[in-house]
Amino acid sequence: MRRNQPKSLVFLLFSVAVFAGNTGSKIEYIGGTVEQLQPGTDGRIHTTNAYSMLVTTNKVALGVPYKRINLIEYGQNASRRIAMAIVISPLFLLSKARKHFLTVGYTDDDGKQQAMVFRVDKGNVRATLASLEARTGLKVQFQDDEARKAGKG
Repeated sequence: MRRNQPKSLVFLLFSVAVFAGNTGSKIEYIGGTVEQLQPGTDGRIHTTNAYSMLVTTNKVALGVPYKRINLIEYGQNASRRIAMAIVISPLFLLSKARKHFLTVGYTDDDGKQQAMVFRVDKGNVRATLASLEARTGLKVQFQDDEARKAGKG
């Protein structure tokens, strides 16, 4: 057993207790380097604690201290609603479906770089980005001008 595991376990249990009443922002884990999370897993990201960001799913609770976060990136993917236009109405071709993506990079307990990519619910994007900026002291990196407009709005 590694020496710092009991400390991490105590921190994780404390974080779960602290966040139990906070619903957090709805997310879907898209991918990254974290073995505990499987792509396609739904969960929540909590940014209200002063010391760490917590990602919770039905099976996993992962805490990342803000001081270890070194990248916050936000982007969007806009696509036409072709399937809905074919099935329901051609008017759906005039609208776009936007998906909002958040990438968080950090160093783990062993000093190795890790990354998590989430799809974030559009209603919580601004609050999540503002909280992460305030807690980490980092500026959000935007992938393009459309993402900058949506993230700062």
